[in-house]
Amino acid sequence: MESFLSLKVSLILLLLVLVRCVVVHGDAIDDVQPLSKIAIHRALFAFHVNASLRAEPVLLGTKGEDFQWITVELECPDPSEDDWVAVFSPAKFNSSTCPPGDDPKQQAPHICSAPIKFKFANDSNGEYTKTGKASLKFRLINQRADFSIALFSGGLSNPKLLAVSNTVTFANPKAPLYPRLSQGKAWNEMAVTWTSGYNIIDAVPFVEWGFKGESQTQSPAGTLTFHRNAMCGPPARTIGWRDPGYIHTSFLKDLWPNSLYTYKLGHRLFNGSYIWSKSYYFKSSPYPGQDSLQRVVIFGDMGKAERDGSNEYTNLQPGSLNTTDQLIKDLDNIDILFHIGDITYANGYISQWDQFTSQVEPIASTIPYMIASGNHERDVPGTGSFFETNGSGGECGVLAETMFYVPAENRAKFWYSTDYGMFHFCIADSEHDWREGSNQYKFIEKCLASADRQKQPWLIFAAHRVLGYSSDYWKDGSFGESMGRESLQKLWQKYKVDIAFYGHVHNYERTCPIYQVWIT
Repeated sequence: MESFLSLKVSLILLLLVLVRCVVVHGDAIDDVQPLSKIAIHRALFAFHVNASLRAEPVLLGTKGEDFQWITVELECPDPSEDDWVAVFSPAKFNSSTCPPGDDPKQQAPHICSAPIKFKFANDSNGEYTKTGKASLKFRLINQRADFSIALFSGGLSNPKLLAVSNTVTFANPKAPLYPRLSQGKAWNEMAVTWTSGYNIIDAVPFVEWGFKGESQTQSPAGTLTFHRNAMCGPPARTIGWRDPGYIHTSFLKDLWPNSLYTYKLGHRLFNGSYIWSKSYYFKSSPYPGQDSLQRVVIFGDMGKAERDGSNEYTNLQPGSLNTTDQLIKDLDNIDILFHIGDITYANGYISQWDQFTSQVEPIASTIPYMIASGNHERDVPGTGSFFETNGSGGECGVLAETMFYVPAENRAKFWYSTDYGMFHFCIADSEHDWREGSNQYKFIEKCLASADRQKQPWLIFAAHRVLGYSSDYWKDGSFGESMGRESLQKLWQKYKVDIAFYGHVHNYERTCPIYQVWIT
């Protein structure tokens, strides 16, 4: 306790603890991705000549917006309370878009891609079952493709397609969007990652940045993407697949400490014209060891939710928007953020990563948004994850590793260190082996040992799965992730770790410093 009291009082550590609203079924908590409740592979065509949908406006983002609300007017001559309305993107979603099957004798489904969101037809009008008419509002974000809206009967389990709307599109579907900041590999480096529809054969990506009102610098960006065969299983490889576009990362180097920079994303087309994002800003990191107010937010298991009320299944994640909005409200009082696993709960439905990066864009575009790997990002049996579950829905870490940058030596092994002022952070990957003798264990010890406690008196350890907690009500058997516990707590003791943070268990608990007192 003495080491804590001796720290300068000007140093503040803020901990935002996210306790998600979840649904308890018996002894388990239901982490169901709402889109997985749709049996889209069983959908049948049952077009009705008198059923119709009309979506307005048809052209979105004419003033550069990256989201816009649309209104869908629908009529159905034989309405039912289990009728539902889905948004598909791309707009064409019939069997012609299905990949070749493994068995040519097997009959292909009529629809083989899940929608990106849905609502029940009676969502906004309790009289729908009497009148057959409804008006629904959806909030669409720019996701590099056009949209169409479909009306289904038969509920989510036995969907029958009754009608499809006109096409809706953004003025520039390829626009550079949703920047995510991250600490680079040096304290005075900022990584900027964003998504667009421009491949390197279409345009050259870069970031233009500098002090506000002064001459600007242009830094080039690298470009990554991935394809369906990079997914490790369903649904990411099947009905959950959606083209992720192109993910670009640029490194802004030799930043002055505590300085305000402006930046914007750019693509230079080969005809000489430029595509620009709107302007953003960030404050650079303090010098290592600087004695100043430094504010850190750490949480896990946030997920995403829809502001139009769509994709709700047993009210799974209402806390996600509450937390996001509170972070945005408090943004002037936050310097860096760590989201330690279970990021989107996309669970193999790739479209939801765009939805998440859009949701956190006001935060991630302004302060470093550092992430860690959780079971819902990495775990797929037989793919190298330590736990043999399919928590990621076939993503096997590819989405998290590509959509966000972290200063790891190998992004497929999601452990890294980063410095921020008076903090030295060691971020572990609980989904890979971290027992004594493993590669990750060696990294963790090296990371803890490398802290300069004169400059960085706060040594912080963080990972997704908690090593110990006081209840065995659910999750991980004997009160936490026990396999790495004995080895890792020796390192905490040896290197005098100040605080360890975890997610995974959707509750809040804290303890005083403890050593070898786990209940088993």
